[in-house]
Amino acid sequence: MMINLEKENSSRADLRKRIVRTSMEAFATRGVKSVTMDDVAMMLGISKRTLYEVFEDKETLLIECLSDHHDQMVVFMREVLETSTNVLEVILKGYKKTIEDYRGTNIRFLQEIKKYPKVYELVRNHRKRDHDAAVAFFKKGVEQGLFRTDVNFSIVHLLVHEQLDLLMTNELFTQYSFMEVYESITFTFLRGVSTAKGATILEDFLIEYKSKNEF
Repeated sequence: MMINLEKENSSRADLRKRIVRTSMEAFATRGVKSVTMDDVAMMLGISKRTLYEVFEDKETLLIECLSDHHDQMVVFMREVLETSTNVLEVILKGYKKTIEDYRGTNIRFLQEIKKYPKVYELVRNHRKRDHDAAVAFFKKGVEQGLFRTDVNFSIVHLLVHEQLDLLMTNELFTQYSFMEVYESITFTFLRGVSTAKGATILEDFLIEYKSKNEF
């Protein structure tokens, strides 16, 4: 009986993970609104009843999708920290990961998140929880001689996120892709806070990265 229960729990956990990963990809490429629970069930080859037994509605599913994505990013950054030689290297690897994640993302996905109060609250809470760690991280970059000593990173970090948030409802995205906007904000910020040493590392990264990727 115990073995059967363990198998059942494992199977349910596997199903939950499949639902989350499949849904996240669909939401990201097509937008939240255009993906229904019927669509998710069909993509997974399961009944709608089975889907609703795991997730009671689309907002609950979307919350799980974003939480899972955030957790994956946290794990990735921890691994990067263990293999990197300085703070800027970690940031630039994180940037590459973000670009990879968002390369096929429909801007509607990012804009429509705001229409789900609990989901948007989750996103804001993630930012608040990560804020202190990010500021401490930038201060470590100051100690390494990569970032300027006269910058209030607490203020600047908040401004960067608020700027990205504001742009989600801006017509700018009818002219430029999210990646172009994200690149401009990220590197304008990094250039502004970097010392000569940091700027050299940053420009070397950009030369190499742009030679391999089309923006």
